[in-house]
Amino acid sequence: MKAIEFKHVGKQYRLGTVSTGTFSHDLNRWWTMKVRGKEDPFLRIGDSGNKEGEDFVWALRDIDFSVEQGDVVGIIGKNGAGKSTLLKLLSRVTAPTVGEIDVRGRIASLLEVGTGFHPEMTGRENIYLNGAIMGMTKAEITRRFDDIVDFSGCGRYIDTPVKRYSSGMTVRLGFSVAAHLEPDILIVDEVLAVGDAEFQKKAIGKMQDVSRGNGRTVLFVSHNMAAVRSLCQKGVVLKGGRTDFMGGIDEAVQHYLHTATAAVEGQKRMVDCINQCKSYLKISDIQINGTPYNRTSFAHGQEVLDVLIKGATSEPMRCDVKMIIRTPDGMPLASFAEGRYKGRLSEIRPGDFTIVRHIALPKYMADGDYVIDLFLHEPWVQDFFGAVNCQTLHVEGFYDSYAHPLKLSDDGFLGLESVSK
Repeated sequence: MKAIEFKHVGKQYRLGTVSTGTFSHDLNRWWTMKVRGKEDPFLRIGDSGNKEGEDFVWALRDIDFSVEQGDVVGIIGKNGAGKSTLLKLLSRVTAPTVGEIDVRGRIASLLEVGTGFHPEMTGRENIYLNGAIMGMTKAEITRRFDDIVDFSGCGRYIDTPVKRYSSGMTVRLGFSVAAHLEPDILIVDEVLAVGDAEFQKKAIGKMQDVSRGNGRTVLFVSHNMAAVRSLCQKGVVLKGGRTDFMGGIDEAVQHYLHTATAAVEGQKRMVDCINQCKSYLKISDIQINGTPYNRTSFAHGQEVLDVLIKGATSEPMRCDVKMIIRTPDGMPLASFAEGRYKGRLSEIRPGDFTIVRHIALPKYMADGDYVIDLFLHEPWVQDFFGAVNCQTLHVEGFYDSYAHPLKLSDDGFLGLESVSK
């Protein structure tokens, strides 16, 4: 059964100041512009007043997808893609400009710090207020009250006005209320990033329990791809206010990471990073995992770097690819040089050539940025070309079931595993 259905939904906002601030000035503006056909009397100096086609923006456009009951869906996309707007429409904070949203069930949402809380009321009073808004009786709220307070860790301050809570305490209590009042649909935005690591672990575990144990629907927005992968089954990628991809969460994350690093203005091409090259050799293209640019992302589970080098030579060459992976501060971590330790060399004749290598990376790599140096070399003899620091590779690294990644700075480069004998 479909829990949520978006039917060609769009949301349009007006840019700039919508009103003058007073009813009399608004009436004066309407009379002057609409009736008398004259210039806006409240126009600022230097403003042309001609904003046709510029004073409205579509935050969302033609959103059309459905979410089945019990699904855990990750909404991902870069800043400004429309993620928060989508959740606000679903939570009925604002209404869509066009289209319809069908929701079956009770919704609890945590969209920002302090969502649904009155700052002058105590934590206890806000718990009952939120439950009442969701249509629950006082007896139902009382039955779950102790669990809410224990989960939030705010028991000592539960009778203190919320305006005196820190942002972390407010988020903890807000999430605890949203998760424990048994909604049919739980909506969580990026606010969990405010909480500490221990609470993030508890929150992700609770969302897993809500979805898997109770069959409730969860929509989760985050820029933490490890957390999204750990929690969600399906993913929706938003780009420029439109649906760019829908599918399994692994495919959605890989699609997002690929498009996020593809041909961004200001990026250098890897061929422009070549700092040494033989005079008879011309390299026309270098690609790693399909991108010719000097930054790309590598999702956990891919495990293979696809390297492509195209060029032309006027002299024959016996060569192979050499790759060195370093930390951003220059420490070598790993290398690929099969031509040196396996004797695998390509015989390149004069003319155009293409070299392709599929380089396997360790299964458990630490999360973080790595720098790649790339060479075409004849082992122990010469380098035909060298491109030092030609690409920064961001690895969405190994993570545990609570979305805690293996950190390069803390735990080293590789995660090891045991074998049976």
